[in-house]
Amino acid sequence: MATDIGIDLGTSKTVIFSSSKVVLELPSFVTVDNETWEPVYFGEKAKQTQGRTPDSLTCVSPIENGIIADYDIAESMLKNYMEQAFGGKLLRPQIMATLPAGLTELQHHSLANVVESAGGRNISVIESPLAVAYGLGLDFSKPHGYMIVDVGAGTTDIAVISLGGISVCDSFKTASNDFDLQIAKYIRKEYNIEIGPLMAENIKKQLASLSSRNVEIAMVAKGRNVFTGLPESFEITSDEIFEAISDTATAICNAIRSVLSKTDPDMIADIKTDGIYLTGGGALLNGFAKFISEYIGVEVKLLDDPTHSVVRGAAVALKHPELLKNVNYQLRSIKELIIE
Repeated sequence: MATDIGIDLGTSKTVIFSSSKVVLELPSFVTVDNETWEPVYFGEKAKQTQGRTPDSLTCVSPIENGIIADYDIAESMLKNYMEQAFGGKLLRPQIMATLPAGLTELQHHSLANVVESAGGRNISVIESPLAVAYGLGLDFSKPHGYMIVDVGAGTTDIAVISLGGISVCDSFKTASNDFDLQIAKYIRKEYNIEIGPLMAENIKKQLASLSSRNVEIAMVAKGRNVFTGLPESFEITSDEIFEAISDTATAICNAIRSVLSKTDPDMIADIKTDGIYLTGGGALLNGFAKFISEYIGVEVKLLDDPTHSVVRGAAVALKHPELLKNVNYQLRSIKELIIE
């Protein structure tokens, strides 16, 4: 029976962690009826309906840029996922939900309300970079600067943490999904072919790299010719994809540089010594850590299992709240958020 649960309600995926393991990981998509707005499909089945729905259905992503865009759909989705994960066998669990850094108290409250409405109890919220720091076991007892970069689907969270609190942060709206958009834009410009989001994501997974390959690779993709409207196949190479995505990667590097420029010099010295911790699903892009390191001039450490580091850290925060007892950061429960 689950008693401690971590939830990462992300733009691309929702991950639920309990009993020292990931118990559910599904896309954050819901297919709804256009007339009633009632959910029809959830998760992977809903994601596969993108661009393939009849007039009576619409595929919805209730989480945009890491925040709740459609409260009712997000509640229905999370309720369905909680039932899949635990089958209704929940007895007043403690839940830690994560969200991007730098959000308002209202957005914190909104997330906590969705989790409560989906069947949760004893809910607290924590910023994603701080959850990652928990999972890493960073020493919160001393004044020391750590930089964490979390490249998600909808946002890139960049934060400098010291004494268990966030000193400087930015939730940057350019992230992994933008690689997909730039790939689609490049193909339209160079080949006069429209591709859908699923094809763009598939090309990214197979070809995208931000470091040079010894051998150029290629794949055959399919789309719609913008002039004839007819289906068309074409071959695209890894070098072309590098050209398509490099500007987006550089924009993320510039966001990291911007946060560093606002950071106190002593903490910059700490970061130079320790390096930058890189996590999130977007961090898995081949060569991304090296690309950032060469651009910033600081060692970049790619975390083990970057897609789950946030939710694992949230679970650690639930079990060890005493790590913050001597600092000014407090894990906020839903009751405290309501009072505020």
